Amino acid sequence: MADHCTGTAGAEKALLRLLGLCRKPRQIREEDGMADVIDAKEDRLLGKFDARLIGKAERDGLLTRMNGELLATPQADAFARRAAARREDAFAAQHGERAEEIVRTGAEPQSVRRNLDHSPLASFSRLRDATGSAYFSADALAAGERLAEDFERGHMQPRITASWEPRLAQKVKGQRPAGPDLNDSALAARKRVSQALMALGPELAGVALDVCCFGKGLEIIERERQWPARSAKLMLRTALLSLHRHYWPQARKAAVPLHWGAEDYRPAMPAPHG
Repeated sequence: MADHCTGTAGAEKALLRLLGLCRKPRQIREEDGMADVIDAKEDRLLGKFDARLIGKAERDGLLTRMNGELLATPQADAFARRAAARREDAFAAQHGERAEEIVRTGAEPQSVRRNLDHSPLASFSRLRDATGSAYFSADALAAGERLAEDFERGHMQPRITASWEPRLAQKVKGQRPAGPDLNDSALAARKRVSQALMALGPELAGVALDVCCFGKGLEIIERERQWPARSAKLMLRTALLSLHRHYWPQARKAAVPLHWGAEDYRPAMPAPHG
């Protein structure tokens, strides 16, 4: 199958294939504007390319002719790495919004890309109410992230892959049930999740679990639970605020004196009746 220079993406794909083939010296047979790339040792056709593509690659310093054969230059490797990085960025952009940030890891600041959708709750931080304020407060999102971390740390995600453990195993009397060995931190995380869901109650625990731990979207939750449109957003905010009060209970406010008096001050007492 011939590789033509049709379109920027198609031309780059054909060029990368050509450079890959020419990592070793290859014979070229040109005819009618097309060029056959041939493995001379095996006398085998490796591919057909537009002759203009080969000419441009030579002018750009990506290919060179040696003894009548084409060979990729060291610049071709750098070009291939840059192309791979561009494809990786394009793929990443399809799976989350990116933002540029400046961080200091040494003497000089560096620009890095951060995924704004790195967690199920990250996208909710950009929601705004009618006044333009954040619909989900930082406290609410922090509570949801803490629930998700405990859920993950407790290994509570259901198994979605095949288990290669034998179904029938020799059992010894008094042996503990089969299953993953949970360390103390995982068991403690499971206990914290259970306590948090009990604190929320059945009305709010479900939506918090679905969004924070299972990554379900609000529209899916509304459809599954037959809720009115845009009601899941309100229920989730209520659940996360309640969850924050559970994780970080507010300290009791100190009693505020109602009156300041001098050292010998005595409050006036009403006279007894009768």
